[in-house]
Amino acid sequence: MDLMGMMGKLKETQQKIEDTKKRLDTILIDEQSSDGLLQITVTANTAIKSINIADELLEDKEQLEDYLILVLNKAITRANQVNQTELDAVAKMDMPMIPGMDNLFK
Repeated sequence: MDLMGMMGKLKETQQKIEDTKKRLDTILIDEQSSDGLLQITVTANTAIKSINIADELLEDKEQLEDYLILVLNKAITRANQVNQTELDAVAKMDMPMIPGMDNLFK
């Protein structure tokens, strides 16, 4: 077993994971309420980029709060799915098979 080669591969994989995390900041996910009155954009790293609220929602605080919770949760769920898929792909593609290490990325 080439330990130095494996350590180099591990460093390379860590760098690819960092690069992927940076790229995920540029992937935008748009989500909206079913009637289109509230639109939210988040990055694949779940940073909120924009919120667009229709004027009629401003008249009903409770409805607006409900919409925000619903749409934000949908956007965050989608962002997490994209994030996990991207990071899993990098980790699985480049990781050397070291016994016991497969649990590290779950």
